[in-house]
Amino acid sequence: MIRRHLVTIAGLSFAIILTSIGVIHTKYMTRIHFAQLQDLRAKRDASDVEWNRLRLEEAALSTHGRVERKARHELGMFPPRVGDVLLIEDTGHGHP
Repeated sequence: MIRRHLVTIAGLSFAIILTSIGVIHTKYMTRIHFAQLQDLRAKRDASDVEWNRLRLEEAALSTHGRVERKARHELGMFPPRVGDVLLIEDTGHGHP
């Protein structure tokens, strides 16, 4: 009978030790994954900041006045003169 109690106590002790090791391992992995999550969140936030900066830069570079100024000075473009415009009227050929 004492032997049976000793085997039971040994078995329960072994189960407690295994459970304790499992808890420690789980806590360790949770901490590692939490640190990775924090790193990923920081990278996401940095990407959001960069994206917003790029959107502002795009908005500044694509203003009508800037595009027109670039077209005139760098590309030598100009608005068409009245004589340069040719109006073609659609007579409806080919349409049912």
